Amino acid sequence: MKRDFVGAFEKGLAVIEAFDASDSAMTPTEIAAKTGLTRAGARRYLLTLTQLHYADFDGKFFRLTPRVMRLGHAYLAATPLARLARPILETITEKTRESASLTVLDGDDTVFIARSNPPRIASVTIGVGTRLPAYCTASGRVLMIQRSDAEIARYLQGVQPTAYTPKTLIDPSALRDAFRAARVAGYSINDEEFEVGLRSIAVPVINSRNELVAALTVSVPSGRMTSEQMVSEILPTLENGSRMLHSML
Repeated sequence: MKRDFVGAFEKGLAVIEAFDASDSAMTPTEIAAKTGLTRAGARRYLLTLTQLHYADFDGKFFRLTPRVMRLGHAYLAATPLARLARPILETITEKTRESASLTVLDGDDTVFIARSNPPRIASVTIGVGTRLPAYCTASGRVLMIQRSDAEIARYLQGVQPTAYTPKTLIDPSALRDAFRAARVAGYSINDEEFEVGLRSIAVPVINSRNELVAALTVSVPSGRMTSEQMVSEILPTLENGSRMLHSML
């Protein structure tokens, strides 16, 4: 396998992944710092991406172009999961009047691959393709309910929790308890841990081979509904949506 590994391709993808909402325009020096490449190496990769129309260069800063969206679209087009989930998400939104999402686990992050919004959107910061840390999200915790305590401990050793809000759990013991609670309950609630003013509740989606493949999530402004109300009023709808997806997978 090692002789078949193309290191240059890995580095090119690392350059693309270095861009995000906080670093949407960068110099080769900044890319080098984020990827571990030399400045000269980062510049060559950026110029290659520019020549292939995946990036633009204004003489100082490089930016990704919409062409990069082809890479994400290829995944969404190839997997039936997002397509199957869309009408279910719309039904959940219709019943709850809240935003509903389908997320999957990618490394240490949860990634939104499908979403349905009511006329009033709970959070404008979240959309398809958004990545959030698994440790402080409801979806991230349910996406790990099939992992053992030892696997969760190894996961937590590999992350460096950030306190996004005053309510973010960053203590390893508290995080382990949160993952265990999700496993026991079969669902998880995030109470303003990632975004002040926003609560989320998530349930796992299991396929016919008993594999955990995704999470269904509903997000609610915290002033509109308590955690207890979310369990009584939203959880049954989410669980029904999970069962419907299960029957299709």
